[in-house]
Amino acid sequence: MPNDLLYQIALTLIPNIGDVRAKALLETFGDAAAVFKASEKTLEKIDGIGTIAARSVKHFSDFKICEEEISFIEKNKISTHFITDEHYPQRLLNCYDSPTMLYYKGNADLNAPKIVSIVGTRNNSDYGKTVCENVVADLQEQNVIVMSGLAFGIDTIAHKASLKNNLKTVAVLAHGLDKIYPAQNKMLAKEMLSAGGLLTDFISGTTPDRQNFPRRNRIVAGNCDALIVIESSKKGGSLITAELANSYNKDVFAIPGRVNDSRSEGCNYLIKNNKALLITCAQDLIEIMSWDITPKKIKKQRELFIELTPDERTITDILNEQEQIQIDQLYFKSGLSSSAVANALLMLEMQGVVISLPGKVYKLA
Repeated sequence: MPNDLLYQIALTLIPNIGDVRAKALLETFGDAAAVFKASEKTLEKIDGIGTIAARSVKHFSDFKICEEEISFIEKNKISTHFITDEHYPQRLLNCYDSPTMLYYKGNADLNAPKIVSIVGTRNNSDYGKTVCENVVADLQEQNVIVMSGLAFGIDTIAHKASLKNNLKTVAVLAHGLDKIYPAQNKMLAKEMLSAGGLLTDFISGTTPDRQNFPRRNRIVAGNCDALIVIESSKKGGSLITAELANSYNKDVFAIPGRVNDSRSEGCNYLIKNNKALLITCAQDLIEIMSWDITPKKIKKQRELFIELTPDERTITDILNEQEQIQIDQLYFKSGLSSSAVANALLMLEMQGVVISLPGKVYKLA
């Protein structure tokens, strides 16, 4: 495993590669070690790689940094989640720029049934604070995991409210796990380690530079079922996160605010342009996500007179085991390709066996 981890970390550090190209390389070679063993000519022929990126792979020599990172990981009991691992956050797999490697410390399940991301301005109003605290409190019965970015303002309020209401909460960082930014949230981060966790795709020693925050935001946007924006300017980082969530086909919600308040300008813009659904409380979200539906016993007789293909049978068997499932988890549990799952779901919906819910969630009819 250490040797595999060495190459996995190395893959994330190669100049001119990035997450999209790393995914293409892994789809071709299967694992990180095989990427480094491939010839330059073989690499440059892969769609989307080319000469410059292929040369970057073959010329990579910073394995010492990777060895130091492994020592840091082992010393601090950090868990790694490589994109081909079974325990990798499945919601991120459908994002075109899925992080190749994640570093995590905590006890929250990154593949939990319900994850809600909450983002907003660093300069919140009393109104934003109250709304955020009320939304989190009212999500308690749903046992969601609350994800945010540990920034000042709405992020911090969401994390603290989660802890207060016994909900696990995960902070996605724009730097390595060897530091906390902002420093004022060190105690909060420490408390979250036993009631949630800290997640990043940056190695230790990475500083919270400005360009790292949009990269951080894609994890907040991608690893959730629903994203809630609570107060944001029209040019705030929360709007970037909302745009990313929309591009990942996530359900985006926004709390409306006063038309003359700059802190509500972003939320009102999202609602006005149909980029977010308007909600005023957690119950609105719960109803839209169909989380308020009382579980019913699944009757296998529904399939008695329907002849299913092997792929369709795989899908219905999974849905027989649980009331409903998110599409990313369905990919993971079925072991089928995304196209095979899509085709099977389409046929099952046409036959009235499966119904789709908001948030790309499926259940037996």
